[in-house]
Amino acid sequence: MSDAFFKKSILNSPYEYPAAHWEMVEGLPTQNIVNSRRRAEFITPIPKPKKRKEAKLQDLFDESMGLGDGRQKYDPISIINELRSHIDAWRMLPSERDWMVAPDTARLLKHWRHHEFNGIRPFFCQVEAVEVAIWLTEVAPKLGARGKKFLDYLDNVNTDANPGLIRLALKLATGAGKTTVMSMLIAWQTINAVRQPSSKRFTRGFLLVAPGLTIKDRLRVLQPNDPDSYYKNREIIPNDMLADLERAKIVITNYHAFKLRERVEISAGGRALLKGKRGEDLNTLETEGQMLQRVMPELIGMKNIMVLNDEAHHCYREKPGDDEEGDLTSDEKKEAESNLEAARLWINGLEIVAKKLGINRIIDLSATPFFLRGSGYAEGTLFPWTMSDFSLMDAIECGIVKLPRVPVADNIPGAEMPKFRELWKHIGPKMPKKGRGKGAQLDPLSIPVELQTALEALYGHYEKTFTLWEKEGIKVPPCFIVVCNNTATSKLVYDYISGFHRVNEDGSTELENGRLKLFRNFDDYGNPLARPNTLLIDSEQLESGEALDTSFREMASDEIDRFRREIIERTGDQRAAENLTDQDLLREVMNTVGKYGALGGNIRCVVSVSMLTEGWDANTVTHVLGVRAFGTQLLCEQVIGRALRRQSYELNEENRFNVEYADVLGIPFDFTAKPVIAPPLPPRETIHVKAIRPQRDHLRIRFPRVTGYRVELPAERLTAEFNNDSVLVLTPDLVGPSVTQNSGIIGEAVDLNLVHTGDLRHSTLLFHLTQRLLYTKWRDPGEEPKMHFGVAPFERTHYVLFKGEEI
Repeated sequence: MSDAFFKKSILNSPYEYPAAHWEMVEGLPTQNIVNSRRRAEFITPIPKPKKRKEAKLQDLFDESMGLGDGRQKYDPISIINELRSHIDAWRMLPSERDWMVAPDTARLLKHWRHHEFNGIRPFFCQVEAVEVAIWLTEVAPKLGARGKKFLDYLDNVNTDANPGLIRLALKLATGAGKTTVMSMLIAWQTINAVRQPSSKRFTRGFLLVAPGLTIKDRLRVLQPNDPDSYYKNREIIPNDMLADLERAKIVITNYHAFKLRERVEISAGGRALLKGKRGEDLNTLETEGQMLQRVMPELIGMKNIMVLNDEAHHCYREKPGDDEEGDLTSDEKKEAESNLEAARLWINGLEIVAKKLGINRIIDLSATPFFLRGSGYAEGTLFPWTMSDFSLMDAIECGIVKLPRVPVADNIPGAEMPKFRELWKHIGPKMPKKGRGKGAQLDPLSIPVELQTALEALYGHYEKTFTLWEKEGIKVPPCFIVVCNNTATSKLVYDYISGFHRVNEDGSTELENGRLKLFRNFDDYGNPLARPNTLLIDSEQLESGEALDTSFREMASDEIDRFRREIIERTGDQRAAENLTDQDLLREVMNTVGKYGALGGNIRCVVSVSMLTEGWDANTVTHVLGVRAFGTQLLCEQVIGRALRRQSYELNEENRFNVEYADVLGIPFDFTAKPVIAPPLPPRETIHVKAIRPQRDHLRIRFPRVTGYRVELPAERLTAEFNNDSVLVLTPDLVGPSVTQNSGIIGEAVDLNLVHTGDLRHSTLLFHLTQRLLYTKWRDPGEEPKMHFGVAPFERTHYVLFKGEEI
């Protein structure tokens, strides 16, 4: 395969109709370029492992094939391809009189397609998504049977899946700019509604629903009066239309706001007292009308508003009567229940809006508009009301997003799957199962050696990227993100990376500085840095808008205090820092990662509890490490999606973007199976165990009640004797691979290795190895160490290790 294939993954301009694509055979690219646009189909741009046996290769998940279990018959891919051909022909019509759209719609289309923008102009995929909505609204009703086919299809699938609602899903890859598409949709609807007030096809009332506060904050640019408004700053509409756009009424909220709240705060005891013995339960929840008045007072009195769902894969009505959970683990069941609870709250809220106010149409935007686990549909089933698809592979070939590179090979012989592709599979049993409790503190330096090796390998490549960015004069650092499963894991990784204070037996503390130098939060003298390099965040808590729980507040207290001091230094106003809640402060830091001069502008590493949510759009992420189980491929794609936003949008001499990469470890992203609905399992027999008394009292087992322990240590001095058993050979099987090849489905590959550790002094390397050996010697697998550095269970002394060398 030629070098040109590896080095030239971008084939098309982001602003023009895609004219070419890489030929794919069995999910892998050949060196052949096909001079036409890729058909809509499901292709995941993640390469297969090089060692996987041919017998185990499976076809990629193909949405154009029958989905489900025979009762579930959707074929949205064929509909998308057929609709695309109609819109391609409509787009090529030379005269706007043949477009069959309103005059103001025609003017907006010409503006988006041909205007000389001062900054970034709309990408082709953004214009195409809006064209789909325009064609179905204005053109299809005038085409007779040709247009009726698509309108009837939408009606039928919505009647089955969303009774009473008309939804249209537009699928755009992560990083393709869904916010810009929303601004174009709002402009199209508002301008026409103002200038054609009698038309029922248009509205100037909009409800924008997001899955969390991060996206809600980001969507404020869709308000016409916002200082950073897209309409003016990005020239979304001509200047003479701005006055009409200001008549739009736009409400931006997160779906959590649809939950009916308590009108009166009453304690459990007070509620019981007021209820009495035979009274009815007190109804102190607000009514549906009161909820609407709280969430969207600006839209009360308007009819037929338009709803825009951002990250709409969280919003669906579950399929009744089906149980597709099957043989799930407890974590997977918990995830399915969480998905379903969020989806119910979101869709119920929209049904209330439709009932009380009326909804013109719901437009869903998502990179992954698939049914999630727990929906009753086969996990990964494309929303059947999806009518436009610009996939991740399309976005890569147009250069709109970074190219993800994942492990395809390593230096462990025999294994089919590279070890760091499925990191959690190898370290999960050794990691803490729950959040940090009140017991003994876990030691960050006792994390599994495979995790340490993965961190070091990915960090070694990060160091090179950091140096290159500095050399090019980029004012912000690249960002390295670690996604963990719980607060215990995140705190261990955070401390290992950034440094921590060890508490000694006498109550004193000593600093253990971070093992990854560029991510340390302490200087060489043990002083905390004024601006932390590494951020610990709980994205799930921040998105819900609730107060941080006590345990996480304690873990993040140091960085919170440092950010408060920075606000005071910047503004000179003590109250500016005091008026921000902890969660507001951390959310501001997280939202400004990679933005020069902002609160989070210097952050180099983010260690996250739970996944970094949709809407976290830092464009400086270059490296991602997953330290958790990834139960679904959708979760894998969403986490990887946080690293796909481009850092630079400068065109090269070929009028294309230069390729950018995101390196990923620990996320087993590999669509290799079609979704299936697991058959329900028969109920298991329940066996009740009871004590049989007094017949079997003589078989009772008694356990002593231990009130304390006394440790008696021997007086003799321990000495070391070395023999053949004293040698520990560090192999890739024990510590993880020392060389891992990361590759994208196209583009250059890169080797992640530990060469950078060769710069360590001999004494430093000896010290770290000794620590690991001591921990290995004095603890059982998965348990806490039974000794601290240099302090054995017997007495403080020196150790003779490594064939007689003293330390």
